This record gives sequence, C-alpha cells and structure tokens, in this order.
Amino acid sequence: MKETTSKEKMLKKIRKALLEKHDNPYPNLEETPLYQDYTDHLDVLFAEQLSAVSGAFVFCEDEIQLIENLLELAEKKSWRKIYAWEPKLQTLLNKYEFPSYSTDTDFLNADVGITFCESLIARNGSVLISNGSEAGRRLSIYPHIHIVIAYTSQLVLDLKDGFKKLKEKYPEALPSMVSNITGPSRTADIEKTLVLGAHGPKELYVFLLED
Repeated sequence: MKETTSKEKMLKKIRKALLEKHDNPYPNLEETPLYQDYTDHLDVLFAEQLSAVSGAFVFCEDEIQLIENLLELAEKKSWRKIYAWEPKLQTLLNKYEFPSYSTDTDFLNADVGITFCESLIARNGSVLISNGSEAGRRLSIYPHIHIVIAYTSQLVLDLKDGFKKLKEKYPEALPSMVSNITGPSRTADIEKTLVLGAHGPKELYVFLLED
C-alpha cells in the first residue's frame, strides 16, 4: 500500500477545512470602536500607516500643486527617465508639460514609474493595484521608484472594501493580476538585515489628490 506523503496529508487537511463551515466568531467586529474611530479620517490613518512602512505621503490640494511637488521631487532626486503609460495620466502630465515617457523606450534604464491605483487601504497603508489599466504589471514593479497618484474617493478602510470596489469596476472578470503594496519592497533573508528594493521598487510615494 502506498504511503501518504506529507504534501498529500496537508492537502487533505486543507480540503477538510474548506468543507467544514464555521460561524464567524466575531460577527459584530465592524461595529466596535476599532473600526468606527477612523471612518471619517481615512486620509490621516493612511498617511500614518504608510509612513510606518517607509512609504512617503504627499497631499495635494489640486493638480497644480501635484505637478509642482512632482517637479520639485524629480529635481531633488535627479530623476530623468520617468514613465507613465495610462492615457488619463499622460493627459494630466502633458497638460502641465511634465516630462515623462509614454512608451517603453529605453525602459531598462527607468528611474520612476508613475501609475494610478485601484484603492488606498487606510488600515495598513497599502496600495491596491491591478493590471487592468494600461500601466500593466511592469511599471509598478521594475523601476526603482514607484509613484502612485490617487484620489480621496479611492480611500477605503480595509482590504475587503478595496476588493468590493474591484468587483464593481470589473463586474465580468477581475484582472489577472491584483497586488497589495505595503511600502517599498523589502527582505531580511540575509543575516536578518532589512534591505529595501530587493524584489521591486525601493521607494514608494503616494500623492493624494482631493476630488
């Protein structure tokens, strides 16, 4: 008789757990102060949590202030190859003559990728993105710097709220890639030393616009 492997045992336990339905042990969790305290201050909560995971938050009152902040940061950091592939984002940048690449020309030398996002998750300072837009997968992963431009209407409290927005936006089928970014890419695999930018961008900036 063939002996059951460890992998088969583990899969059997997973199947059993999926078949056994259990009541939610905390059905009224969202009615507790833990949730209610922040529903009116999602921007503040998001900014605090993003900063806690080494991300940078910039609030902009309007498009002009956004472009001014981008230009100041680009000059300070000496960024030259800045890429933006989403048509709506290109229109915004071109409106104020902000220099950026709209194609993948010389992409291997990219300094910055600028994208929109699906939602901002306030509770853990995360950015929910997908490949449902023209930015695709590469622009939020390959350049060393990732800049996200978002609007206050995209702020939600939790991941479940972000996924709800995704389902509403893509009712037929969800994008093939959905990712939740919490700060710059990081690892501590080598001698337990924290290294930023190990598997993706080493800097994350979120510019929040009022809408």
